[in-house]
Amino acid sequence: MTFVKIKSHAKLNLALNVTGKKSSLHSIESVITFVDLHDEIFIKKSKSSKHKILFTGRFSKKINKNNTISRLLEILENKKILKNKKFHIKIIKKIPNKAGLGGGSMNAATILKYFIKKKVISIKKKEITKITKLIGSDVILGLNPKSSILTSKNVIKVFNHKNKFYTLIVKPNFGCSTKYIYSKVKKFDKPKFNRPYKSMFNINNLKKMNNSLQSIAFSKYPKLKKIKSELEKSSKLEFVRMTGSGSALVAYFQTKENCERAKKRFNKQHKNYWCITSKTI
Repeated sequence: MTFVKIKSHAKLNLALNVTGKKSSLHSIESVITFVDLHDEIFIKKSKSSKHKILFTGRFSKKINKNNTISRLLEILENKKILKNKKFHIKIIKKIPNKAGLGGGSMNAATILKYFIKKKVISIKKKEITKITKLIGSDVILGLNPKSSILTSKNVIKVFNHKNKFYTLIVKPNFGCSTKYIYSKVKKFDKPKFNRPYKSMFNINNLKKMNNSLQSIAFSKYPKLKKIKSELEKSSKLEFVRMTGSGSALVAYFQTKENCERAKKRFNKQHKNYWCITSKTI
């Protein structure tokens, strides 16, 4: 059997508020979009007695054996959903780790979505939600990678029509620990997205929003604040904001030309930082 290729897209938090905490988990609300930056996943059935997972590519070095894909397969096996089927999975990692881009979570979501679509597994919606939560709180967002609003009540509203953005994504040579960043949250935001509407994606509304984790990350890593200041000097820029718990910062533009121009300018001054242009999908 030959490998089937599927794309696992990076997720961006256009805005993010921390609205509370339940037990050890924080409640958040977020305006979310996806970009054409993606990992490539190759998958096929295997006659082996065990699953085989192989990570390659620039950002594959520090991925543990216990990862989102291995956890997904383990959960499906424990629940007797895979019915002893084994798979050989290869992932070319183009999305950096510890960047706030949801790379690992989207990998698991993409494979789960593939299993459901190809009827490899038969599963009810309630069970899908339970499984995604066992892997990671943002995994469920990757099952339908479209611009969405996640409310503080954990409801996801998907929007098919929205503004397109060109993005310059910059990640320094260090990552942020999600656990650490959230541990430093002392104040909670009042919910603002519980009545999602399409105009939340309008540029003027997005500019007024925030990522409440950004100030925590900047306090821990002053370099991130410097990167943001540098990006804000870009011509024809709309706004700059950290995604997720960092460490990636994203500059948003209305045109490809302005985005590419900003990348050239930034690369000249910061050759040791990873940066890439992308666009929303």
